[in-house]
Amino acid sequence: MTVIAMSHSELSRYDTLRRLERGDLRIEDAVMLLGVCRRQVYRLLGRLRTEGPEALVSWKRGRPSNRAFKQDLRARALGLVREHYHDFGPTLAAEYLAARHSISISHETLRQWMIQDGLWKDRAARRPRAYQPRYRRDCRGELIQVDGSKHWWFEDRGPQCTLLVYIDDATSELMQLKMVESENTFAYMDATREYIERHGKPVAFYSDKHTVFRSANASALRDGMTHFGRAMEALNIEIICANSPQAKGRVERANATLQDRLVKAMRLEGISTIAQANAFLPQYMGQHNARFAKAPLDPRDLHRPLAPHEDLKAEMVWREQRTVTSALTLHYNKALFILEPNQISQTVAGKRVEVCEFPDGRLEIRYAGHVLPYRIFDKIRQVNHAAIVENKHLDAALSMARLLQDHLPERRRNTSQPSRRSQRTHLFPQPERSEVPPMKRKRGRPSLRGPAPAETAPRLAGRH
Repeated sequence: MTVIAMSHSELSRYDTLRRLERGDLRIEDAVMLLGVCRRQVYRLLGRLRTEGPEALVSWKRGRPSNRAFKQDLRARALGLVREHYHDFGPTLAAEYLAARHSISISHETLRQWMIQDGLWKDRAARRPRAYQPRYRRDCRGELIQVDGSKHWWFEDRGPQCTLLVYIDDATSELMQLKMVESENTFAYMDATREYIERHGKPVAFYSDKHTVFRSANASALRDGMTHFGRAMEALNIEIICANSPQAKGRVERANATLQDRLVKAMRLEGISTIAQANAFLPQYMGQHNARFAKAPLDPRDLHRPLAPHEDLKAEMVWREQRTVTSALTLHYNKALFILEPNQISQTVAGKRVEVCEFPDGRLEIRYAGHVLPYRIFDKIRQVNHAAIVENKHLDAALSMARLLQDHLPERRRNTSQPSRRSQRTHLFPQPERSEVPPMKRKRGRPSLRGPAPAETAPRLAGRH
């Protein structure tokens, strides 16, 4: 069974010819309905009898128009646009093609070609996506939007830093503000600890997909959870990541307001350091909330107090697991930790312990709820053995030592270590950077040295 695609006019022509063939119409009526001459009606009727209904389908269907541009001209025009005018609009690109390359095509034709080739988007594709607004949550403490805003908060009086903003979705109330050097795990842990101590535990935090809140890689727990997420799970607080900035528009609009009002307020107060800003922020929060906070639909407060078994400071840590060797040692961040022998540490050989780093820089090694004493041997700080050099070779040894010191690449710690810009003190200082870039070793064989010009001159003279 053959399926024939026909247009409405072709179906009407087929019906008219069949009625003429059956004798239901006169030839004069068929001429008037089809809009062709008498001879053409007989031609169509004969073609229908010999070839069937497909003979009435237009022969131009599926073929390029006779007035269409050639494919080589289209390819040349698009090649020039891609090479020289990739960021031009169709109208401007058509003008330059006519002026500089003698290719005269209309801007509408070029626009269609550029759309088909992916070089331009039509108006509907360039229109911004519409985001439907949603209603606020009903209760205070049900959903807390969290975000970090990097800005010149002190203008030219201080360095660029980040403001961590916690805002309630139901009331638009600023719940917590903290100025930090950068947006990292320890900064969020410290700010969240202060938030919970002041207000209690909310139901959920609503954040972006920053690596503090969400990571596709496995963490110390091997489950893809970040260290901040592990702490929130231990405290029974949900973390929800927004798929777009518009989804957490309340905190985004609060950031824009703070970048205007807070900057000017700190300018009037003469604040130029992070410590001064953190001392001023509670006062500013009261003024801001009195101006912008809304009353919730439900007067209940869903913040929860800490349970008796929950230790807030013990959970807000960067936690990783290590295996203790038979010599009561373990390796962490290119440092060797030697456990002090006691009744508990002597039983942990070959077992897994937890290395916990606190936001204030302290480090604890825990096992079954006990803190194990230790001493540290930093591999980065260790020095090489002294070399024995004879007096006559001392100058050469010193020259070699200076050369190695200038070009020796710096030793780095693990790339998976946390950002420590928010820690006041810690056990892992970075080595000093060398001002001279490290010397790169060339790969492959050395190039062959060609003859010197003084050597080739006699050879050329001998030939003549």
